Amino acid sequence: MSTFITGTGSFLPGPPIDNNSIEKYLGIIEGEQSVRRQVLGVNGIRTRHYALDTDQNETFDVYQLGVLAAQNCLKGSASIAPISYLSAGTTHAPYSGPGIASIVHSQLAQQGILLEPVEVNSNSGICTSSATGVINAFRAIQSGVHQSALCIGAEQSTQALKSTAFRIIKDTETMERDLKRSQWFMSVFLRFMLSDGAGAWLLESQAREDRTCFKINWTFSRSYASEAPLCMHYDNRSARLSQDVDILSKHLFVFARRFVTECFEMHQEKLDNYQIILPHLSSYFFQRKMERLLTQLCGDKGTQPSTWTNLATAGNTGAASIFVMLDQFVRTQQSKAGDRLLLFIPESGQFNFVMISLTQVNSIQPTD
Repeated sequence: MSTFITGTGSFLPGPPIDNNSIEKYLGIIEGEQSVRRQVLGVNGIRTRHYALDTDQNETFDVYQLGVLAAQNCLKGSASIAPISYLSAGTTHAPYSGPGIASIVHSQLAQQGILLEPVEVNSNSGICTSSATGVINAFRAIQSGVHQSALCIGAEQSTQALKSTAFRIIKDTETMERDLKRSQWFMSVFLRFMLSDGAGAWLLESQAREDRTCFKINWTFSRSYASEAPLCMHYDNRSARLSQDVDILSKHLFVFARRFVTECFEMHQEKLDNYQIILPHLSSYFFQRKMERLLTQLCGDKGTQPSTWTNLATAGNTGAASIFVMLDQFVRTQQSKAGDRLLLFIPESGQFNFVMISLTQVNSIQPTD
């Protein structure tokens, strides 16, 4: 059975926060000023959104963010068949159990959505957690067991990054020898990289004529954790998020090249067959390397697909990024029936990657 993305929605909390206003919301950590300047100087993010007020009180929790994105996705139109599958993913959740999909289901029902029992699928991880949920929903519809599924990615990293909750680890000896290899730096720099938001997609077994729809051609996912060290993790015991930049720089593009090569070999595809790539980027620092990789993998250099990202204005919303990105692409960019898109989601946790191949099946003017 075919599967189509027939609806998209997103929710970014609060006003856009520019680089000069970050400390009004996240507060200040002693000694971080030089790190702040360096990180903001290369990541290319101009604005982002926080589910916080200026007193560091949360304005929405991760479940509410997911519900609001789902409401925007479903606004004004019911699914062709009742939604019977709900998949959700996140990195930061207040409860380890029950899973995020269960709590979002409960809150959606309180809003008059998904009032009936459904099959739920909760996914944890870093950036690919919700993309893995899309794969699961895609397979559920492909199997014929379900005809309609709602997929949600939500992230609320500020609860671990705000100064009132931030756990300071000062390994003074390492900091004096090499700051960027210290545990302190590996946590502090993320305060200027990550932000909050959520997105949702409606997956159905039939396309719609009144909106932009995408046929999901195939999905591909691979973990290289059997060969790679742990790079990024969120410790529930300490509520500390950290990333080892040395491991990241050493392994990310080695495994990314291998992943893309294996992906196209399995599906007997070429990069040249695509018009647009929507990549999840944590920073514009990686854009040039990614484009160089794509050029090397493209047989005909004259037909290399273009890339599009909203990182500069939406920020890096982790597991929600690809959902928010596709929604904003649909609403703001010109594309046409027959265009082929690649959604590329790398995860540095322990190097897991997801690729989703789409074909646009109709041409509707952007709404924004």
